Amino acid sequence: MYTLFYFPQNASWAPHLVLEEMGVDYELSLVDRAVNAQKSDQYMALNPTGRIPTLVDDGLVIFESAAICLHLCEQNTQANLMPKVGDPNRAQFYQWLFYLTTTLQAEIMLYIYPGKHTSDREAAASIVQAQEIRITEMYALLDKQLEDKEYLVGNTVSVCDCFLFMLSHWCSGFKQPPLSFAHLGRCLRNFAKRPAVVKVCAIERTSLAAYE
Repeated sequence: MYTLFYFPQNASWAPHLVLEEMGVDYELSLVDRAVNAQKSDQYMALNPTGRIPTLVDDGLVIFESAAICLHLCEQNTQANLMPKVGDPNRAQFYQWLFYLTTTLQAEIMLYIYPGKHTSDREAAASIVQAQEIRITEMYALLDKQLEDKEYLVGNTVSVCDCFLFMLSHWCSGFKQPPLSFAHLGRCLRNFAKRPAVVKVCAIERTSLAAYE
C-alpha cells in the first residue's frame, strides 16, 4: 500500500491525481501546513527537505513530485500514464514533464514566494508582476502545443496532464489565466471532467466550477 503525505492543493496534488488515475490502493496522510507540520521533527525524519509531498512505498521513502510519479509509473505500467520504452512519445513525455516541473513550476514558486528571493518589499511586488508576465508567456507556449490535441503527450492522458492541471490551477488568479487560452482551456476543462480528477478535487477541497 502506498502512503502519500499531502496537503490540499500543494505539490502533492499531481501524485494524488496519478494514484487515483492508476486505480491502485493508497492512503493519504495529511501534513498540516497550517501548523507548519512539514517542519516537524517527525516529518523531517521522513523527508529532510521539509517539503510536501512524500511517498512511502513498503518502507521506501521518496520525495519530489516528479520522482514520485515516475516511480509509480514504473511500478504500474498497466496504467499507461507514461509512454513505454521504445515509444517515440517517451522522449516527448520526458521533455514536457521536465519543462513543467523544473521550468514552469520553478517560475511559479518565484511568483508565489517572492519574499524568499529579496528582502526589499517593493522589489517583491516587482518580482510578482514580472513573473506573471513571464509565466503567462509559458502558458501561451503550452496553448500552442495543445492546438488540435487533447493531451500534452500522445493520444492518452499522462502524468504530464496531471502536472499541467495542478500548475494551471495555481495560476487561476492571473489577469490572463490558463483557462482563458483557447486550446489549453479546452484541455483543462475536459481533464477536470475525469472521474479521478473529480474525486481527488473533492478530497483536496477544490471547486471545479470554473471548469464547467
